[in-house]
Amino acid sequence: MDFDKIEIKKDPVIIFMGTPEFSVPVLEGLISKYKVRAIVTQPDKPVGRHGEVKCSPVKNVALKNNILCLQPNKIKEALQEINSLGPDLIITCAYGQILPLELLLIPKLGCINVHASLLPKLRGGAPIHHAIIDGYSETGVTIMYMAEGMDTGDMISQKKIEISEEDTASTLHDKLSILGRDLLLETLPSIIDGTNKRIPQDESEVTYGFNISRKDERIDFNKTMRKIVNQVRGLNSWPGAYFLFEDKIIKAWECYRTDKRYDFAMIGEITAIYQDGFGVKCSNGEVVFTVIQPEGKKRMKATDFINGYHGELIGKILK
Repeated sequence: MDFDKIEIKKDPVIIFMGTPEFSVPVLEGLISKYKVRAIVTQPDKPVGRHGEVKCSPVKNVALKNNILCLQPNKIKEALQEINSLGPDLIITCAYGQILPLELLLIPKLGCINVHASLLPKLRGGAPIHHAIIDGYSETGVTIMYMAEGMDTGDMISQKKIEISEEDTASTLHDKLSILGRDLLLETLPSIIDGTNKRIPQDESEVTYGFNISRKDERIDFNKTMRKIVNQVRGLNSWPGAYFLFEDKIIKAWECYRTDKRYDFAMIGEITAIYQDGFGVKCSNGEVVFTVIQPEGKKRMKATDFINGYHGELIGKILK
């Protein structure tokens, strides 16, 4: 597309596409500065034990602001309606479906995406989780043009943020959501007037943050203390890391590592009881779990679990 020949409108027709809570600050920031013609989000779906049908956080914003909301099961079903709205720009943020080329070609100014990583690092659907799980010291947000590949388009702008030892996926999610809002509002004027940069991604620097699978959730005590702690942090508050205790699933929400080695213990063995939890032997030391969630129960302090267990915990093996 020849962007030099595009006639720029002062008040561009914008369509926003997003679904989860992460997208909400980005959308609300956009609405505060620009007119959003329509919002596209995932269909309402049943959630929880009772299957109560709920709409997405982004749809709630659409309803609150009286903005047209489209919810196709498959995005191709809405191509004609989106095209009829005559968008100058489509902005996506965690929409949840891959956009076909037919859609990418509709808006005059292109489709841009707010991605929660410093591309080309952590392409994929779970960059926030993996930034912590994989031990990154920093991450950020990238505003990019969308292409047919997964997060492969040219970059427009980026902002960095440090990952602290206390960060979880939940806290980092909130920080990046606000960072994405601010960066989008800083970047949009240059996109609309055609003065923005297009920076190709360096393919030699690519890493991935694929959607979390069930196998990513299970703790392997053959790993190092740091990797286990990072896994627990990176899966808090969703979906949670877990281990098996007496063939029951126990989710681990908070833990820390110690300098104790317990060379006599087996991998996965409960090594000690502390004032705040219980220690478990891993490949190079001990991890102490302080907040857990036994199968079928609510989150609890590990000390409550210890006090409620009838028997000797030290020596038990977690798998």
